[in-house]
Order: sequence, then structure tokens, then C-alpha cells
Amino acid sequence: MEKRLRYFHVDGAFGGNQDWFTNIVMHIGGCAAATACDCSIYFALYMGCPHLYPYDVHALTKREYVAFSQKMKPYIKPRVNGVREVSWFIDGFRKYIEDVNKETGDNTYVGMEGLSGKRPYTEARAMVKGQIDRGLPVPYLLLRHRDTDIFKDYIWHWFLLVGYEEAGDDLLVHTATYGHSDTFSLKEMWATGYEDKGGLVQFTNIRYNK
Repeated sequence: MEKRLRYFHVDGAFGGNQDWFTNIVMHIGGCAAATACDCSIYFALYMGCPHLYPYDVHALTKREYVAFSQKMKPYIKPRVNGVREVSWFIDGFRKYIEDVNKETGDNTYVGMEGLSGKRPYTEARAMVKGQIDRGLPVPYLLLRHRDTDIFKDYIWHWFLLVGYEEAGDDLLVHTATYGHSDTFSLKEMWATGYEDKGGLVQFTNIRYNK
């Protein structure tokens, strides 16, 4: 069985791209903010939360995406050793949504919970599959990994999972980051070989009331 989310393109790219950021700090370490930007656009387009993206969500441009990243930067700002805790992403994204509600008078709610990379692979597989089956992307923080050849562009990096293919007890997952998509074994990705783990973000409830 295969499931892919309908995703969005920005000037032909598959989602946003951290490499577009002209701010040097964001260019180097803005992956968590970019992931939150992509989630906001996705929720605005497909989950009925239009005010989470401050521009025209039906005419996405690179210029406005970069401007949006600067709005997200104070909430999920790059720091020494990166946004290396799942809870930091959740806290920052939640504060962004709260401030949008205050500014617009809207009532958008996005529930979020973290799943530590120290949890068993079977829990990660079930969570990823359940989220995508519900039409939701999955933010993923991968820290160190023993297989630096396969995951070289994903080490110490935030990105999104936007699809899967079942392969026995494995799950082949489709990513969204740097404006393109790759496919990896979730089982291999989860088995980092290090004690220093990342993890996943689960969206538990999304509501929008004008």
C-alpha cells in the first residue's frame, strides 16, 4: 500500500527550500523554521487554517516564502547546535499560532505531541502511518546517524514526511525538504546508532473557527 499527501510547490520546487534564505543564520540553521513554514502553508491550503500563512497561499512564490521564514525565525530560531529538541519546535510553533490568533482575531488550534527517537521503531511506524493516513505531514528531527552516506543531507536536520509505502515490517517514507523529495527506509532512519536522538512531532487535533 502506498499513500502520498497532496503537497504544494513554490515556484516549481517541492515545498520550501532552506537554501533560498539570504539571512546567513537561517541559510545555515533554518531547517526547523522552514519545516514550520511548510506546515503552516499545508494547514492553510488543506486543513482550513488560512491565516497561518500571511500571504496568498494559492499563489506561492519564493520571495514571499523567504519573507515568511523571517516571520517564523523569532519563534523557532537557529541556535548553537540547532533546534535539537522536539519540544523546542513544538513550543515555538505553538507560540507562532497563538500570536497569529491574537493578530487576526481567529481561533486556530493545532495540538502537538512529541515522539522521542528513543521510543521503539514500531511506535514510530504506527505514528507516521496514522498521521499520513489522516492527511497530515510529520515533522522529523534526525540528529546523528551512523550511515552518513545515505543520510548525509539529513543529519542534524528538520524535515517533513509526506508519504509512505508499506514494505513488510518496514515503511518507505517520502520526505519534503530543500525543495525536493527523497525516499528512505524508516526502519533504517530510526536506527541511528547513537544515544543522542531526535524524534517526531504528531499533530493531534486541528481546529479553525473564525
